[in-house]
Amino acid sequence: MTSRITSITPAAVFLVSGGGRGITATCVIRMAEQYRCAFILLGRSDISAPEPAFAAGISDDAGLKKAIMAAISAAGEKPTPALIQKQFNAITARREIIATLEAIQAAGGRALYYSADVTDPASIRTAVSSAESQLGTVSGILHGAGNLADKRIEQKTEKDYETVYAAKVRGLENMLAAVSLSALRHVVLFSSVAGFFGNAGQADYALANEVLNKTAYRLRHDAPECRVLAVDWGPWEGGMVSPALKQFFAQNNITLIPERAGADMLIEELDLGTGADAQIVIGSGIALPPPALTDTPLQSYQVKRAIRLEDNPFLCDHVVNGNAVLPMVCAISWVANTIEGLYPGYRFYGYKSYKVLKGIVFDETLAPEYTLELRETSKDAERITFEAKISSRTAEGKLRYHYQVDPILLRERPPAPVFSRMDLENRANIAGLPLYETKIVFHGWSFRGVQTVLNMDTTRTTMACYLDPVPLPYQGQFPVGAFNHYAVDVALQSLGIFARLTYEMGSLPLATGESRVYRDIPFGIPFYVTLEPTKITETNVTCNLNIHDEQGVIYIAVDASEITLNKRLIEMFFKNTLPAPIQPAPFVNRPPLT
Repeated sequence: MTSRITSITPAAVFLVSGGGRGITATCVIRMAEQYRCAFILLGRSDISAPEPAFAAGISDDAGLKKAIMAAISAAGEKPTPALIQKQFNAITARREIIATLEAIQAAGGRALYYSADVTDPASIRTAVSSAESQLGTVSGILHGAGNLADKRIEQKTEKDYETVYAAKVRGLENMLAAVSLSALRHVVLFSSVAGFFGNAGQADYALANEVLNKTAYRLRHDAPECRVLAVDWGPWEGGMVSPALKQFFAQNNITLIPERAGADMLIEELDLGTGADAQIVIGSGIALPPPALTDTPLQSYQVKRAIRLEDNPFLCDHVVNGNAVLPMVCAISWVANTIEGLYPGYRFYGYKSYKVLKGIVFDETLAPEYTLELRETSKDAERITFEAKISSRTAEGKLRYHYQVDPILLRERPPAPVFSRMDLENRANIAGLPLYETKIVFHGWSFRGVQTVLNMDTTRTTMACYLDPVPLPYQGQFPVGAFNHYAVDVALQSLGIFARLTYEMGSLPLATGESRVYRDIPFGIPFYVTLEPTKITETNVTCNLNIHDEQGVIYIAVDASEITLNKRLIEMFFKNTLPAPIQPAPFVNRPPLT
């Protein structure tokens, strides 16, 4: 579990870009209320000059613009709209920044403001040097600066791209270069749902924000003692939302984030320990219309990837005979996440059948590259079907196939049915943890979801299950997306437990029949697995599986799941740890199993 104890103290000093105005200022003021810490605010506006005398006491926009026009005319200049707006912006910016500084002080914090462009590294270094002599060493960064240049991509210029990209990406680079990295304990990056979901007219903005998202993961990896957080904000009631944008959001059922609520959500995230998520989304993306699939030709795709042990910490929890083995559910997850990415708005619904042809073992047989081949077999506005194979080549160039599956996408999943043969009576009362500790099943921490085997016979086995959240960095190259493959692996463990306790046999999965995904299985909630054998031979067991909740409402159903029975596997299960020299990078925030 992540800690709720904050490490932000009144001695903390945050370097803040874009913090003098807008939603970043709102968040900084809320942080000052909560933590009483200090802030170095960076902004492009210069507030060193006093406010013009003619603006004194005028608070309404129309009155201020009228006074500006009169002052320009009195100076013998022509009061053009552009000149009026320029002076209006300067006056209102100065007022907002001063109001922010006063609000921080009133909340118990301390703040200094510097006119410094985040794309200018020299001005940031100067500001930090001056401020640290008064406030102390910078221990946190809050990067909120950003620019917009919204246009359709064919209308964008290089200058548009540079304006948007520089503020977000180069701005962060310059801020990191201006402080002592070893002193940082918090890095907060204000990203956008545009970087997560995408948005028409914002290709550059989406790209820049997605760079921030990925940088958050890199920083977290490089500095595990630092709380790193990228917040993919949706639109706020304040910020850069014009009246026209508000109307657009209303038409697309996108709720604006209230300023106080948004600031409170940031505080909640900052109060989590360093093991918390490096990226969160607050808000919703714009719902894209379904692609027009009528009469479109069937497509084929190839996706290639290298799969490396060192990039997948979870694999040290799935070791047989001294070697990490890719769980069969991970291959399905790769396929499912890929096809959902090809057709946004469609959901993975399962498959007709699935075969393990030659599993991927992380030994001398590991290939430098694996290929996912996808071939569409049918598609319309509601349903798309595929044939998928995962293959590699041997050192001699020979093609070998590892997995074969025919996945299904639906525009909308059907309602989840209720499993009518549910039996939750605890007649067997077999504790789950000893099953793992005695190698009845070989799985390590992230797959240890069986809490209790409630009942077991040759007609039905029922398990009560629970999975602690598996942190995203620990999931490596196979993050949970289209479905929770960790929970499905736990369900498949029921076959192994049944085989070992009933027949004194070890087992490994071979294939399954049809699978249907009705709804997501979140981490951190109880769920149940019911196994019903349909065929038992001396060498194989075939069962139907249903993953459901306490009321019997089904999450995922798997028909005709087949395992092999082999006594020799029992000895192999005892070799379920990797030798120390080839362990993946340690994940220090992995909680202990309880």
